[in-house]
This record gives sequence, structure tokens and C-alpha cells, in this order.
Amino acid sequence: MNEKMQFRDPGSSALLTDLYQLTMLQTYYERGMTDTAAFELFFRRLPKTRNFLVAAGLEQLLEFLENLAFLPDELEWLATQGFPRAFLDQLARLRFTGDVQAMPEGTVFFPNEPIVRVVAPLPQAQLAETRLMNILHFQTLIASKAARIVLHAPDKLLVDFGLRRAHGAEAGLYAARAAYLAGMTGTATVLAGPRYGIPVFGTMAHSFIQAHDSETEAFERFARSHPDNATLLIDTYDTEAAARKLVQLAPGLAQDGIRVRAVRLDSGDLAEHAHQVRRILDAGGLGEVKIFASSGLDELAVQQLLAVQHAPIDGFGIGSNLDTSHDAPSLDCAYKLQEYAGVARRKRSEGKATWPGRKQVLRRYTASGHMAGDLLALEDEGGDGEPLLRPAMHNGQRVQPADDLLQARERCRGDLQRLPQPLRALEPAAAYPVQMSDALQRLAAEVDRRQAAAAAG
Repeated sequence: MNEKMQFRDPGSSALLTDLYQLTMLQTYYERGMTDTAAFELFFRRLPKTRNFLVAAGLEQLLEFLENLAFLPDELEWLATQGFPRAFLDQLARLRFTGDVQAMPEGTVFFPNEPIVRVVAPLPQAQLAETRLMNILHFQTLIASKAARIVLHAPDKLLVDFGLRRAHGAEAGLYAARAAYLAGMTGTATVLAGPRYGIPVFGTMAHSFIQAHDSETEAFERFARSHPDNATLLIDTYDTEAAARKLVQLAPGLAQDGIRVRAVRLDSGDLAEHAHQVRRILDAGGLGEVKIFASSGLDELAVQQLLAVQHAPIDGFGIGSNLDTSHDAPSLDCAYKLQEYAGVARRKRSEGKATWPGRKQVLRRYTASGHMAGDLLALEDEGGDGEPLLRPAMHNGQRVQPADDLLQARERCRGDLQRLPQPLRALEPAAAYPVQMSDALQRLAAEVDRRQAAAAAG
């Protein structure tokens, strides 16, 4: 049967979920549990190497919810797994008709703050969980990593180089998008250009140099093929010797109106090579040629090169350490039921207790414009501060056109500027203050009493 089935792109399939979502939905429908539910996605705690997170991925989530539906072949496959026909008929009619409140992409946030709230009939809100977390967790993970690089390499060319070691095609594309949202200059992933409008950058591989009998010949051929945008990889054999070859080659290229834009360093002591190459290029009249570095870099290495070793490097290619968020490859996030059928709900599991009810995050600022502290309050409670959760969908439809990626990028830039200075550092800082409102604490106590009484009865 599988050979005849026509499956969609996995990312848009309603079957891209955990099996327990479907087993729960079957019981919900059988027992008539279709009242309105409110779920919220939040992050319980930060990794030791993060002082903040950056919200990303909302656009892809909204696309998923807009198109959520089970195709006939998908339902037929579920029938082979023992699901009853009456339940599959319910799934055939399922569409997302709920509301979504969310922090706009690019917003900086902190632990326990909901970044998305889904309010919909219980089966719909429940089914959204797996793909919602899958999308938002990953892009938030990468955007938060990229933001640390951006903060410590201001005014540098920063390019995502990580596609080849990303965990799959979608991860590579989403990483390029999230990194650009966080402020990086562009990506080497070509499809991210037409898909998301992200600037695309590229150089050359060592194999190109090795395929030629002469390094000088390789340089010249590449420069003549790309007269306006040539970056030459100069560390295949002897880095400083290659820089001298470029100095010798440059006058002939210049006669034909060709100027090499940059050289790339990809091995060895990058700081030492950069200092040596800069001296060679400057002495040879090539002061306008930039130096671009790659090779296992992350924010710590970039900070060391720039702030400690004062390496004359103009740009960086960041690969697997970015696209896998190598130092913190996952975040402790959760999507939990906070209200059902008009009644506040609360999970009380040890170490994983939640705050009940529909909530809003209110942010205060200092007189100088820096973030001063957040208040987690009930949605209708009000209070001082900027509300961070905003309407994104109503009755299954967007409330406004899709947020432009450049808008999200600018929002992230502004939030990073408003971070208190200690939180901008790569070292762990004192936790940003997030307080729970009195009304929220009273509601939690009320829910606890109700649950205790129910348990006793």
C-alpha cells in the first residue's frame, strides 16, 4: 500500500506528529471533549551558555496551521494502523479554526514566558503541539546562537556556512533563516535566497585549487570567471606564499578591470595568518582586499580573534557550530494546557510545574531604554509595561499579512540593543528578572486547592 500512497512534503503533512497525539484525539472525539482549550509554549530554563533567547519560526508555524488537514491517503494509512472509521471521518473534517497569540519573531525573551498561545477546540490545539514545538524550538535555538555571534562581531560580514552539516534539508534552510533574522549578513545556502530573500555568499573549495596544476592559474581563472565578486581560498598549500602569488597576479588582473574582493583563511592559526597576510597584501598595494575566515568557528572563537588577538579579519563563515548549536543543541521547552472548558489548569509534576491560565508578558524599560524586567500576568489583568504577546491568528485566519523577515531582523536588532550589558556577554550573567503577578499566584493557589479537593473526593 505504501508504494501507491502520495505523501506530501513531510513538513506540511498532518502525519508529522507523535502517535500519542492521535490516540488522545480519538478519545477526545469519542468522549465529546471538544471545548475550547488554551495551550502555551514556553521555555523552562536557559542553557548555562545563554543569557537570553530570541523568538523565531512563527511564520512557518502559521503556514502549517493555515494548511492543517489530513489527505485521503494519509487517512487510509491510519486505517491500516487500527484507528476506527468514525475517528478518521472526524480527522477528515479537521481544520484549524482557533486563535494564536505570539511574540513577534525577533523578540528577546526569558524563561517561563509564553512565546505562543493557541486557543482552539481541544483536538485542534492538541494536534498542533508536535509540529509547533518542532518549528519554534529549532529556529529559536539557532537564532539565539546567531545573536551571540552578532553581538560580538559588530560590523563584520557574517555568513552561515552550516548546510552540509545541518541535520537535514529543512534544518539547513531554517538555520539560514533564523541566523539572518538574528542579524547575520547572509548564507551560503542557495535555496535560502529565493525562498526567504536572504543574501547568498560563496567562495571556493580546496578541490578547485587542487584541480589545477598551478595555484596561480586557479586564482586567475576564478577571478576572470567572477570579475566582480572573487574571494580566493589561499590556505591549500602555504598561506603566506599564496598571498604573495596574489600580489604578483593582481596587476595583470587590474589591467583588465578585475579586482579580487577578498581572500579566505580556513586552517591553522587564523589570527597569525591574518596578521601575516594583511601585511603582505598591504605591502603589495592590495589594502582593499578583505580577509575572510572560517574553520570550526563559534562566538567564543570570534570574540577571541577580534577582542583578544586583534586579528585583521573582516568577515567570518560560521558552519556546524551554528547550524547545530553545538554548545547547546536543545532547549527545555514545553507546550502545556493552561485552560480547558473555561477552567484554569495546572501541571504540578516535580520540577515541571506550570503557571495556569492565559497569560501575557509585560516588559518594563529603564529611562535609557534598556530592558528592566518582565511581569508574567493573566491575560486580562492589565498592568504596566509593553505587552509582548500579540494577535497572530483569529478563527483560523491571520489577523495581518505575514511579517516580513526584514521586519523581524530589525526587531531583533532593537531588542539586542536594549539588553542590559551583562546579558550581552558570552559569560553567564545574573538572571533577568521575570516576576509572577499577584493575581497569577492567587490563581495557581486556587487551582491547587481545587485539585486537592478533587483528589480527596
